Amino acid sequence: MPGWPESLGVLRERPYRLLFAGQAVSLLGDSMVNVSLAFAVIGLGGSAADMGLVFSARSLALVGCLLAGGVVADRLPRRTVLIGADLVRLASQGALAATLIAGEPGMWVLAALSAVTGAATGFFNPASTGFLPSVVSPEGLQQANALRGLSSSVGRIAGPIAAGVLVATVGAGWALAVDAATFAVSAAFLSGIRLPRQVAAPRSSFLADLRDGWQAFRSRTWLWSFVAWAAFGNLLYGCWAIVGPLVAERDLGGVTAWATIIAASGAGGVAGGVIALRANPRRPLVFATAAMLIFFMPLALLALGLPVAVVALGAAVSEIGLVLSATVGESTFQRHVDPAVLSRVSAYNWLGAMALQPVGLAVWGPVALAIGYDAAMWVAFAAMLLSGLALLAVRDVRALPAYPG
Repeated sequence: MPGWPESLGVLRERPYRLLFAGQAVSLLGDSMVNVSLAFAVIGLGGSAADMGLVFSARSLALVGCLLAGGVVADRLPRRTVLIGADLVRLASQGALAATLIAGEPGMWVLAALSAVTGAATGFFNPASTGFLPSVVSPEGLQQANALRGLSSSVGRIAGPIAAGVLVATVGAGWALAVDAATFAVSAAFLSGIRLPRQVAAPRSSFLADLRDGWQAFRSRTWLWSFVAWAAFGNLLYGCWAIVGPLVAERDLGGVTAWATIIAASGAGGVAGGVIALRANPRRPLVFATAAMLIFFMPLALLALGLPVAVVALGAAVSEIGLVLSATVGESTFQRHVDPAVLSRVSAYNWLGAMALQPVGLAVWGPVALAIGYDAAMWVAFAAMLLSGLALLAVRDVRALPAYPG
């Protein structure tokens, strides 16, 4: 297909075009869920505890299924695993939508169906990471991951808006029905991808496969160091998620100011995706670390008491850093890990990076009450800078090239 600009050259490859189209639609649906599900709980008269039950059920099920998902994706054809996960999510989100449209389900129904969706996502994510290198060349991975990040950022802007309109006009159930339909679209696009048959892995026990994946993960110092740092970053991110809105309410004028800051970060994510299409650093993990440090800049801006416009600009720049770091880091990981264990290693990546996020969301509120909002933000900001310097002190992180060999 002539005519594609060089930065979009990966779209010349039909299998990737199909994968990208399905992902873009599915990511748009994913970005609708938080608004739709939250207002479904509120519409049923749910409390804050009910909200926590429903959302934590999805999150815990996702995390709990990651390791099993990694093993399955390395044993079976990854396209089959992806399609199966999409069909399970179509069923669970469709059932969730139907129960809301039909009446007033109990909170346990919402939590149970959300857990099924989360569990299927726990199988989908490691398979997706392992599937991409079979669809594009090593040179195209950077563009492919950048385009995924770009579509995710666009979805984070458009999805909540679409969900808000649907919730306000026809109800949360119909908004969730649209999300369910996006999984059908994703499965249909995946079904159109034709690739050489995946060589079956030698038969071994489930625990042996897990051990092999763990060995492959722990044997790469650059990998487990970077994942440990990402886990620490997710712990600190709770300060932004919890204390940020409180500071906006106290100092910046409330929800309108916070919405402006979040919208700006979404726009920054789009810009980051565009920049990532051409990023090609020689030392990718050094680049990814520096880019991620930018992500925490808005904490300092809030702590300094700067105007909304300045904080919003900082949020946009910070999201550029996040997208660049995620894109370069993911592409580097996919190039340097053996395809035979890629999904299992990816599962350990996901599990490690996400492990401390619930803790961060739980602890930063009490910390801020104990030491003050501004002090809490300075602590999180300084801790991230120091941890980044510690990561860069790891020789394997500094020395890892963009391509193996």
